[in-house]
Amino acid sequence: MSKQRVSAHLTITRLTLTDFRNHANLRLEPTGDLVCLYGPNGAGKTNILEAISLLVPGRGLRAQDFHLLARLEGMGAWGVAAEVQTSEGEARLGTSFEGSAATTRKVAVNGQLQKSSGILAQHLKMLWLTPAQDRLFMGPASDRRRFFDRMVASFNAEHAGHVSAFEKLMRERNALLQQPRFDNVWAGTLETQMAEQAIAIAVARNEAANLLAKHFASGATQGAFPWGVLQLHGEIEELVAAFPAVQAEDEYAKILADSRGQDRAQQRTTKGPHRADISVLHGPKSTPAELCSTGEQKALLIGLVLAQTQAAKDVLGAAPILLLDEVAAHLDEARRRGLFASLASLGCQAWMTGTDENLFAEAGATACRYEVKDGIVHVRN
Repeated sequence: MSKQRVSAHLTITRLTLTDFRNHANLRLEPTGDLVCLYGPNGAGKTNILEAISLLVPGRGLRAQDFHLLARLEGMGAWGVAAEVQTSEGEARLGTSFEGSAATTRKVAVNGQLQKSSGILAQHLKMLWLTPAQDRLFMGPASDRRRFFDRMVASFNAEHAGHVSAFEKLMRERNALLQQPRFDNVWAGTLETQMAEQAIAIAVARNEAANLLAKHFASGATQGAFPWGVLQLHGEIEELVAAFPAVQAEDEYAKILADSRGQDRAQQRTTKGPHRADISVLHGPKSTPAELCSTGEQKALLIGLVLAQTQAAKDVLGAAPILLLDEVAAHLDEARRRGLFASLASLGCQAWMTGTDENLFAEAGATACRYEVKDGIVHVRN
């Protein structure tokens, strides 16, 4: 895992949205680390977080198709731009979608068009929590896997690219499995390439899981939030723990070749890093997360994100930016105070949303407060 040092602070200093969701033209210039967005439901608070989430690789915190992000009254295109303090100093990051004729979004760094969104991982690290994740421990493994992979990406800038490359190759193999005449030679080529990406994914996941385990074992706490024990479960992750990377690649390529008959019957790839899962134990109670109450699960999720933020800061020298959607809505006053205190001690920039200004009363005098109404943002500091 790369352990390059980054700047002491990853910070968005200016954010500009154009025809994004319900924001025709928006420009924010936060001056504090805690950015509080409040207003009624449907005002456009989460839309701002979603726009920010597109400044890292992937499809954003709601994973929507890009054409759905355009403002209804607009021309079908949208843009997000930001001036940021990054690992390399100041940078200008931008991403845009040019309308229904486009097939993907464009990405620019310092005014230069890039080949893919993967380059963004070299400039910003980001984690987020949304209300949809409140039942993460009860939902499908794919949700937990995506959650964990974002945590891994906060350590490893190349991880998202490896995941994307593996999924693309797997789609090609799945299409081949459905053909009446199976091309074994082409399958072997795809499987060799899949094995290379899969092992890189599994190595990064194992390293991230070990770093988190060391963080908890060191006695580090998350203030008002419980600590957790995270375990990674996956055949390929076990493979790379047992063999050197080159041998593990050969072993996984052989697994894919041996499973062609089974995979053709099911018309999909049945073995690989896309089948991994994580389990979490509520540390103080020694209880599986899925057996905890809804409130305990929410607190545990926040604790995991805070722990990951601290661990990333310890390794890389800077904490990732946090996007916390409706994070304080179901926390009591003591836990809200604990959350703001933890964020302040981490020294990270956190963008938070809520329906009531009073939810952020304990955020401190340096917090930036914005009221959001119908896609219009008012500074309330």
